[in-house]
Amino acid sequence: MDSPQAGDDPYLRVDDLRVQFATTDGVVRAVDGVSFAVRRGRTLGIVGESGSGKSVTSLAVLGLHDPRRSTVSGGITVGGRQLVGLPEEQVRRLRGRDLAMIFQDPLSALHPYYTVGRQIAEAYRVHHRRVGRRAARARAVEMLDRVGIPQPARRYDQYPHEFSGGMRQRAMIAMALVNDPALVIADEPTTALDVTVQAQILDLLADLQAEFRTAIVLITHDLGVVAQVADDVLVMYGGRVVEQGSVAQVLRRPQHPYTWGLLSSVPSLHGDADADLLPIPGNPPSLINLPPGCAFHPRCRYASDRSRTEIPQLGPAGDDGHLVACHLPPDDRAQRSPAVASGGSAR
Repeated sequence: MDSPQAGDDPYLRVDDLRVQFATTDGVVRAVDGVSFAVRRGRTLGIVGESGSGKSVTSLAVLGLHDPRRSTVSGGITVGGRQLVGLPEEQVRRLRGRDLAMIFQDPLSALHPYYTVGRQIAEAYRVHHRRVGRRAARARAVEMLDRVGIPQPARRYDQYPHEFSGGMRQRAMIAMALVNDPALVIADEPTTALDVTVQAQILDLLADLQAEFRTAIVLITHDLGVVAQVADDVLVMYGGRVVEQGSVAQVLRRPQHPYTWGLLSSVPSLHGDADADLLPIPGNPPSLINLPPGCAFHPRCRYASDRSRTEIPQLGPAGDDGHLVACHLPPDDRAQRSPAVASGGSAR
């Protein structure tokens, strides 16, 4: 058998990632044993409520946790290079060049005292030391034009407050892609945008991914967005992965009660418009004092005595690579699983 080509290998591989923060109240286990992989040209959607560990996972990949206040263990391999334990200076050279991030709030991420174009040009010059200001400006204008900013040469000299919300998000995408990174992490990139602009931003990401074969990790709470743009899905709860698989597997045949709750609490584009939404009862757990056993059991109507004492391990939900961490017997999961995905059509 021929060996797989290098292009078939995951560009990003995360193995048993654990991130902890020491506080006066105790140790916050923000990420507890997370593993996944993303190939070039594919999108992984990471979903879950606030406090589930989504953003902490993405920041760990970029090496943005303060080592004086956090502990990161496990493996993070980007383009074949192990990042955990790598000196900060070497990680900084990769950040922005080989891997980049689109932050949730562009108004906060963009510096108010500098023009948008200058900030994009600076991100380019940091990784291209021999490039002059004129060439960097031309590159920034090119990227503003590529992401759909009208009159990019004029917009180059404008400040963030002069851009609309959708234009600021496009500018953040331009900054993230200015160095043609192979991996982009998008943290809630459409949260504050109206649905029309949201659709434009998602289409833009898809077009740029097709052009550059970028690997994308999309952090979101919106299952409709995941159904529209993602190839694979990681469902997180309490710092752990509770379900993992392709979009079709997770959204059409969900196996974990938490995933069922997420699907039942958003409007369906294919069901009864007058149907009541079913929010998940209770609140997400404290990452300092996680409940024993399955972290979801206090909110789960199907919790058993085993769920209250034993942490379920991520294992096969079938023979197709679909994984789930749940003590509920497979036959019971099959009977109770929602039959149709909510919020959009899984691709």
